[in-house]
Amino acid sequence: MNQQIYNSIMASLTADAYVLGSHWVYDEEQLKNLPINWEILNDAQSIWHKEKLKGDFTHYGDQTLHLLEYMSKNKVFDKNDYYSFWKKKMSNYSGYIDGATRNSLENIGSESNDLSICGRIAPLLIDADSKDIFLKRSKELTEITHNTKLAILSTAFFAELLWDSRQNQDIKKNIELLKVKYPELLRWIDAGVKSKDADTFTSIRNFGPACGIEDGFAGVIHLLSLKDDFKTLMQKNAKAGGDSSARGMTVAIILATQDDFKAPQEWVDDINTIEEIKKYLSIL
Repeated sequence: MNQQIYNSIMASLTADAYVLGSHWVYDEEQLKNLPINWEILNDAQSIWHKEKLKGDFTHYGDQTLHLLEYMSKNKVFDKNDYYSFWKKKMSNYSGYIDGATRNSLENIGSESNDLSICGRIAPLLIDADSKDIFLKRSKELTEITHNTKLAILSTAFFAELLWDSRQNQDIKKNIELLKVKYPELLRWIDAGVKSKDADTFTSIRNFGPACGIEDGFAGVIHLLSLKDDFKTLMQKNAKAGGDSSARGMTVAIILATQDDFKAPQEWVDDINTIEEIKKYLSIL
């Protein structure tokens, strides 16, 4: 088994399941008084996920699971073939249909700059014998639902950071080395790094807790710049509310490259589709 790939995929799904409780809750007072237990998975509290229960995924996690299913069966990512597979899945989807999905169901690609696509790329590692191939596959996946320059550029940055962190354990150093290649993203990278000693709730709220890359990118870098373990980072992220899944999944795939990575076993065990996920991951 390729443990790093397994960990990154599982981490992204675990992160999504954990943040379901507070995902898309924006009101600060409501966030501080949510009737949930931050130590475990919880039912969704947002009206946008009103049918989702403890152990379920948001629509981001569900689409990551669809990609994992496809990769487990096909081993190779083909953009057009996957689009047909994805379209069939999402045409019958009972969860939330966001703008990127709605527009992409009509025609491949949308003009969405949402951060969420950056956290869904881990299953593509199954078809990546090299960094170039992984970056190519990540771009192709992004083009299906988030076909904008900013989304493609941001996904490329986090794909490179994920790949580099599989080779070199120093995530913070990898961020510094990569940022010179992405001048368009520099203001968010630097803002995130500079906030490492600041309160996470305040930092994420100041950056912007919403779905767009303009809001969420710096929050991801902030979280990756901290010294906390996976569980603590996921808790800090979830408590900040907003699009906590997009931030959390992107952070998770990169943290999972570390030799000392460990997700809370009770979170993993409480995922409702865990046996299905394990079956798909058995190909590794």
